[in-house]
Amino acid sequence: MRYVKVAWHHDFEDEPVEYFHEVGDDNWETRRVQVYRDGHVEWADETDETATAGVAEVPIAPIEEIAQQPEFEAEEISRGQFEREWSRTRAEL
Repeated sequence: MRYVKVAWHHDFEDEPVEYFHEVGDDNWETRRVQVYRDGHVEWADETDETATAGVAEVPIAPIEEIAQQPEFEAEEISRGQFEREWSRTRAEL
């Protein structure tokens, strides 16, 4: 597994500003956390999802490819960092 944080810089009120992805060796996402400007969070895994979050329907692009787009900042994070975000999100249910 690898873990990726993506910041999306935009002016859309109803879209996430941060994504946290858990990605398998095959580049398919297995879990996701979405953080919104107002602080609320949404989540998804391979079997469950919330109102606005679902796992990706295509493989996740390499970090370098995501970061080449000017509206995104992407970085690899540790499993621990991802798990903290996942736990925080699930605690808000």
